[in-house]
Amino acid sequence: MSRQQRLLGILVALALVILMTGTAIAEGDAKININTASVEELVQLDRVGQRYAERIVAYREQNGPFKLPEDIMQVAGIGPKTFEANKERIVVK
Repeated sequence: MSRQQRLLGILVALALVILMTGTAIAEGDAKININTASVEELVQLDRVGQRYAERIVAYREQNGPFKLPEDIMQVAGIGPKTFEANKERIVVK
């Protein structure tokens, strides 16, 4: 393989890494509507795993939509630390 081909390969690989990193960062900042989000979407929140995400969905099915982002703290196991970690990303519509 020529030097130019190796350099091109390295540049393509570097471009892919940069592209993938940018996408991951953008997804990490995405707003999540806790009234419509699926379990898979809710687990993207910091400190929210599968079980807590399922509790959020069950809570809104039993109690209706959240009126304020802070209302997520009514869900068992979701407290001030979890809310603070996510308050910029949680929306209700």
